[in-house]
Amino acid sequence: MPAKTTTKRKRKQASPASSRGLKATEISGGAPPVAVERLREAIETDGGSVLAVYRDPLGGHWQALAALPLERVEPTPYQRDLSESHVARLADAMAKLDRFLDPVITVRTDDGKYWTPNGYHRLGALRQLGARTIMALVVPERDVAHRILVLNTEKAHNVREKALEVTRLEHGLAELDDRPEKEFATEFEDPALLTLGLCYQRNGRFSGGVYHSVLKRIEGFLSQKLSQALERRRERAARLLELDEAVAQAVAGLKARGFQSPYLKAFVVARLNPLRFKRGAKAEFDETIDKMIAGAKKFDAGKVKADQVASAGGPPEE
Repeated sequence: MPAKTTTKRKRKQASPASSRGLKATEISGGAPPVAVERLREAIETDGGSVLAVYRDPLGGHWQALAALPLERVEPTPYQRDLSESHVARLADAMAKLDRFLDPVITVRTDDGKYWTPNGYHRLGALRQLGARTIMALVVPERDVAHRILVLNTEKAHNVREKALEVTRLEHGLAELDDRPEKEFATEFEDPALLTLGLCYQRNGRFSGGVYHSVLKRIEGFLSQKLSQALERRRERAARLLELDEAVAQAVAGLKARGFQSPYLKAFVVARLNPLRFKRGAKAEFDETIDKMIAGAKKFDAGKVKADQVASAGGPPEE
């Protein structure tokens, strides 16, 4: 039987008649708002230099292109951990080119610092090279710094990095803007990540990737305020870690029988998943995790055949 081929749909391009945004000649036209003029003054007071104040060509929002003292720029507190190898590669590339051509996005804090939600590695590379200045797009609206996953395309995220980011972000936002969790769907991107992030904080070696596909079908953004939603998330994380312990025991049973594969945990979780053969079905979190924990505790490694494990795939243990 011939292999099934899939075609990727291309995003439909806007016709000239329905195009949006500003013309190139309109970018710097008009008087900037008072808030932007104050931002210009603050940047210069902080030792920076504003090269231009202009409007974003897509949405028309005002912002500044500025040179900032490197010591005043910091990553937002919610970001993924720095990859030293990525910093080293960036620093090496910048040193060879002898140029920095990729401005970071920043917002100014009350104490004269500049948070960047998407420039952690570029910042690290410039510091490694001993640079004194960084080019930045300074945005007046501070909530931009909270939209990390939307803006951060500098380095591809894995599940662990995404989960830790959104968890740190939820904690930070709970102190600043305690609205219902579901109102931050854009910032958090995926409700499953909020639970996984808490698991990673308690166990840095947690294999979140093997549970992600299950969680995506049983998680949703909560209607509770962030401070209350965090308590619910902690309860769910505790249940998921309990499941992980039971799965680890099942994996140990397979290893005792001589099975060796980086996909053993994914194999066990797939066998326990009550939604495995229910395409597109949704279910309740507690009910599903309870079933999986019960199944893991009854898992019989003696009934597993070698060919079943050999054909298993999925995320390997992290």
